[in-house]
Amino acid sequence: MKLIKTTGLFLAGALLVASCGQKGETVETKDAQEVAAATGKTVNVNTTESQVLWTGYKPTGKHFGSIPVTDGEISLEGTEITSGTFTFDITALEIEDLEEGTEMYGKLYGHLQSPDFFDAANHPKATFEVTSVEPFATDATVEDKEEFESEFTPNALSEQIVENPTHWISGNLTLRGTTKNIKFPAAISVEEGNVSAIAGFNIDRTDWGLSYGDESSAVDKAKDKFIYNTVNVGFEIKTN
Repeated sequence: MKLIKTTGLFLAGALLVASCGQKGETVETKDAQEVAAATGKTVNVNTTESQVLWTGYKPTGKHFGSIPVTDGEISLEGTEITSGTFTFDITALEIEDLEEGTEMYGKLYGHLQSPDFFDAANHPKATFEVTSVEPFATDATVEDKEEFESEFTPNALSEQIVENPTHWISGNLTLRGTTKNIKFPAAISVEEGNVSAIAGFNIDRTDWGLSYGDESSAVDKAKDKFIYNTVNVGFEIKTN
């Protein structure tokens, strides 16, 4: 059986059966790779039906929300994806577990936009550019990462992955000026030239410089004074 070893990745990061039964591994991450050339027919992303979902954790709670897809296109040769580019608006990030307009919402939104996290004043957009798309091997597995146990331990990768993934997607994710290549399973369908893709995975936010409350620097984790580095990420992409 093929074992897919993962590193400590956002955005990373959807998709499989756990091999170890521990919690929270991230998807495979490495330095930026050459972007795939666009060949074949190009279709535009339906921005009203496409989104990125996120969940961040600390031992005493969690927050979750979405980031809109503002632009994107996918190139196809027949039913095979050859390339894709997507843009996300960090300034339009939404927090869905808090009521918009409340003091708590405003404080958390402002903190996420600050240099402690996304540094949106300098980096208002995030991008994802496809570097390769490969068929998913049914005998592949992922290895879950052991996390510090608390009431709000992040979901493991094996809990995040979609059912019946069809492909591995690799691409360059750029956040706050840092680009890393991530690889994750996704369920992709192409019908009459329209694409639908869903995925779920984990990323290590510190790989992109989102290091506020870095759990690796926590002197005493029993005091719960840290934020988990693992972030659950999901997306749904549809084209017009």
